Amino acid sequence: MLHLRKSAERGQADHGWLKARHSFSFGQYHDPRFMGYGPLRVINEDRIAPGAGFATHSHKDMEILTFILEGALEHKDSQGGAGIIRPGEVQRMSAGTGIAHSEFNASKTEPVHLLQIWMLPERAGLPPGYEQKAFAPHSGSWRLLGAPDGRDGAVTIHQDIDLYTVRLGSGESTNFSARQGRKLWVQITRGSGLLHGLEVAAGDGAAIEQEAMVRISTSTAPNAGIEALLFDMRS
Repeated sequence: MLHLRKSAERGQADHGWLKARHSFSFGQYHDPRFMGYGPLRVINEDRIAPGAGFATHSHKDMEILTFILEGALEHKDSQGGAGIIRPGEVQRMSAGTGIAHSEFNASKTEPVHLLQIWMLPERAGLPPGYEQKAFAPHSGSWRLLGAPDGRDGAVTIHQDIDLYTVRLGSGESTNFSARQGRKLWVQITRGSGLLHGLEVAAGDGAAIEQEAMVRISTSTAPNAGIEALLFDMRS
């Protein structure tokens, strides 16, 4: 069973300096049909203007991943941490008992384009903290970005979620074998192609259950290509 969530159907917000699309209910956007999926609570696609960003604000009891598509995001937190996240890097913030942080476009001239993903933690009251890792470019097969045990160099997610990414070029395809009883969410981050034979493009998402295999493919056009994230999680 696959339910496709097309990019244009998502919620949206335009604050001038921030243009956002919401896969699930968030802020002023509320749709009771899309309150989350499994432990996934938020998938926001944000575009932040040069030099702009989120002033210091607080979070509690949430696992938050930041995935940069273009540009760079600078962050500071109440525990003294600071840094810049760039394409090819994933940052995990465990808000836990409480953390305050700020996030700003690191460039004064170029926008930053990112996904911010919120997940319910395995339990409340975890110690707050950050983790950031760079992942070498890859193509053709699934690459693990996050997992509960941090295996294979992934960031550690305090929830029963494995997060993968894949990038395919022209005429390529790949399958993902799903474990019985798991929920899957696929988010297309770049390009276009086919997901289970359905046309998908950047910004589209899909909830998948009771499927043994997930297949993604591209056309044979010279410039064809696709990149996707896949969340493999508990029901």
